[in-house]
Amino acid sequence: AAKPPPRFMESLSEAERRALAIESTSLRVRRGELLFRQGTHHDGIYIICPGRIRTFFVAPSGREITLAHWTPHHFVGGPEVFGHGTHQWSGVATAEAEVLHLGGDRLRRMARELPGFAIALIEGLVYKGRCFSSLVQMLGTQSASARLAHVLLGLSDLHGRTVRTADCATEVAISQPFTHDQLASMIGVTRQWVSTMLGKWRSEGILRMEGRRIVIMDHAKLAARCSD
Repeated sequence: AAKPPPRFMESLSEAERRALAIESTSLRVRRGELLFRQGTHHDGIYIICPGRIRTFFVAPSGREITLAHWTPHHFVGGPEVFGHGTHQWSGVATAEAEVLHLGGDRLRRMARELPGFAIALIEGLVYKGRCFSSLVQMLGTQSASARLAHVLLGLSDLHGRTVRTADCATEVAISQPFTHDQLASMIGVTRQWVSTMLGKWRSEGILRMEGRRIVIMDHAKLAARCSD
């Protein structure tokens, strides 16, 4: 399995978490409510406590592309984390969320004073940079089926839970439910196409469904679809 992505809050020491609690402001965001909007003033980061935030970009044509779904202990609000810029994309709560907002000036001061905090911030930005680089390459060079396989593997890294079946096979359950519309938004295709492809992969024994949750039954076969 791939190395799990770094979780910002889990990387902090107890003293660093106390400092963060003092310097930040707690906000509650309802499901469907925007946390920040593309093109508006950007100041600092938002650290997710409970909840989930979807980041997305809207092109001039009106087409919307999902960048990522972020879960507790990650932060959103890059790349201008120290402020003095505008948001390059938007963030919306896909579940009731509580976030800690740390303004750019305070973030800069904490990064100077707390080396462990600064390293955790850099590690988070490095991971996000890899995610977005991978997304650009995927959208620009891969077929639709390869993009879907790539996204499902990424979601299994971020939200996956390894389970053992009765015959001792290893499966990975994506713990968060994702609709066909959401998957389509991530790879730039229609919902109908996603439904058809997932149905095909179910018949091939690559994955199965548990309610709205996807379970990857054969990781190697799904990874092979990334080169289709």
